[in-house]
Amino acid sequence: MAGAHALCMIPGPVEFDGDVLAAMSTPATSHVAPAFLETFGRALEKLRVVFAAPSAQPFVFAGSGTLAWDATAANLLEPGDAVLVVNTGIFADWFGECLGVYGGDVTQLRSSGFGDRPALGQIEEALAAKSYKMIVITQVDTSSGVLNDVKTIAALVSRVSPDTLIVVDGVCSVGGEALQQEAWGVDVALTASQKALGVPPGLAVLMVSQRALKRALDRTAKPTAYFVSFKKWHPIMQKYEARQPSYFATPPVQLIMALDTSLTHLVAAQADGAAASRRWEEHVAASATVKDALEAFGLTLVPTHRDHAAHTLTAVYYPEGIDGPALLKAISERGVVVAGGLFPGKAGTYFRIGHMNISATRPDLHHLETTIKAVKEALTSLGYAFPSK
Repeated sequence: MAGAHALCMIPGPVEFDGDVLAAMSTPATSHVAPAFLETFGRALEKLRVVFAAPSAQPFVFAGSGTLAWDATAANLLEPGDAVLVVNTGIFADWFGECLGVYGGDVTQLRSSGFGDRPALGQIEEALAAKSYKMIVITQVDTSSGVLNDVKTIAALVSRVSPDTLIVVDGVCSVGGEALQQEAWGVDVALTASQKALGVPPGLAVLMVSQRALKRALDRTAKPTAYFVSFKKWHPIMQKYEARQPSYFATPPVQLIMALDTSLTHLVAAQADGAAASRRWEEHVAASATVKDALEAFGLTLVPTHRDHAAHTLTAVYYPEGIDGPALLKAISERGVVVAGGLFPGKAGTYFRIGHMNISATRPDLHHLETTIKAVKEALTSLGYAFPSK
């Protein structure tokens, strides 16, 4: 495989469409040129379709998904505000740490163990016991492969604690899992470019409800951030969507071009939700293909129940007697790169396969079959005894 491109099947960055990569290779372009204003404005409109949030305000920043955490905390939290985090993995831990930096009084609501998720009863009990400014739900925690039921949790919050802002970390879900932000009453949904949106790393994306935006813009407390200030960026985003030149900080022009190109694939120029529904179904099917194959090999999924396993990645334990690093190396020698574990104390016990964007939506590329074959051959090379049929 010397000199060949290794198939990147980690949970982000993912494999990208050729036209998305081509958009990254355009010549230097002014960030206030009419053509770029059209591109950025069009991308913002498409984001509303992807998030299913026609009334919400999109924000696109130069940065990683972690920057979207900072933006959420800096604009919506004041010192002492109580925050409930529905914890399904290390990214919920880290988001909670971020909220604490901005003065949030963070409560981590944990499940019974790794691979599980807090029960609805736990969440309802927590909301009834204390008044929370914000609840944070990681839709898919990349460290565990666990999927939270955002729709059901959001409905519970709206019933039990209607003043609580609902924040969804969709870094490993938006564009690959079902999300109806406005219909479900989600106030902030955030993501990053390099996963199911299908764009190289470098963009933090937030979709903010009018309720949350009003709280941020009406805030009287001293600002705790400058670059991610909604007060600074709100008029800029409005100008871009109106195709009018404006400036606060230079946007990453080529990444925005790539985003617009990829979003075209996501929405297929439709605003009725049909394209989004098809994309979710494609990710569900891809997930089933990978998980069914690995379970047929005798491997055990990290999520304790298949119904709360993510559709954008698969987290699976190394089989007994198989050395983890040796397996990852053997898979990579077959031209496929997958990811090791992340969760503290468990990282050496499992690995993760991403199946997002074209790896899920372009069966003609055979990414899933290539990956499954590489895993099987790698296990065989290490002497693994497959279960008899």
